[in-house]
Amino acid sequence: MKSPLLSLPGAVPGEGVDEGVAAHYGDLFREQRALADGTGFVDLSHRGVVTVSGEDRLGWLHLLLTQHVSELPAGQATEALILSAHGHIEHALYLVDDGGTVWAHVEPGTQEALIAYLESMKFFYRVEVADRTADVAVVHLPAGSIAEVPEDAVVRETPYGRDLFLPRAELAAYAEKAGPPAGLLAHEALRVERCRPRLGFETDHRTIPHELGWIGSAVHLQKGCYRGQETVARVQNLGKPPRRLVFLHLDGSEVHLPPHGTEIRLAEDGPDGRKVGFVTTSVRHHELGPVALALVKRNVPVDAPLLAGDTAAAQEVVVEP
Repeated sequence: MKSPLLSLPGAVPGEGVDEGVAAHYGDLFREQRALADGTGFVDLSHRGVVTVSGEDRLGWLHLLLTQHVSELPAGQATEALILSAHGHIEHALYLVDDGGTVWAHVEPGTQEALIAYLESMKFFYRVEVADRTADVAVVHLPAGSIAEVPEDAVVRETPYGRDLFLPRAELAAYAEKAGPPAGLLAHEALRVERCRPRLGFETDHRTIPHELGWIGSAVHLQKGCYRGQETVARVQNLGKPPRRLVFLHLDGSEVHLPPHGTEIRLAEDGPDGRKVGFVTTSVRHHELGPVALALVKRNVPVDAPLLAGDTAAAQEVVVEP
């Protein structure tokens, strides 16, 4: 889904799953500072949009998701996961109910698999699942923004800002009055600063919620059964996750950022040492410089200097070992 805003002056397309929107508009740090100050907007129109309507929608979703949503108040934002039978993360949903329909945005390209799973679980429940990606675009307004919100937009309000579900046909016109555009790299830099995981970046085929700090924000521990719940309860009550999310301060003298998947080793073992983790997302932050999120083995000492490829890295704890 290619955004019409890629025609704005200075727009440089993103890469990989984010190629449908602008990575930046010519000035990465200015765009970051604008978002941090509560101005501008981010085009997230490449993300999938899924709706669930019908009188059973909340009770039905409650059975499938990791989050407690059976009494979700209209207008209250939440986030939730869908796990495999073994407790591995398969989908991440960012939700709001408008009183008649649950709206969710998901990672680009994941909506078809999500809908296929939801359709397979409908049984006798009075629900309708729809892919709205073609006609609805997601736009993010940062916290503190005073930009006007169209009357026909569904709003998902969070501590980090507002996600608007906007008719796609109105996207270009809305961009003209919503303030200066900020690219996805600016949005990602602030996400990394907040240590917020992203499906497909901080996750792989065996990631469980505890490793990323998703317990609480996306996983409700007292809500009852759902697929993968046994693994969640067992790790929570009896054990520790095998890996943990960390925040890395990277050596600022390096020209290139270590890309996703770069192997992490203990600095004392050198670049040929044993792999203890990998970089999940690396960014250049307007205040912190080059930083990253990474998954490392739980038993890596929390004060151990690390190497991300050839780049020296100092870690901060995100998930306790």
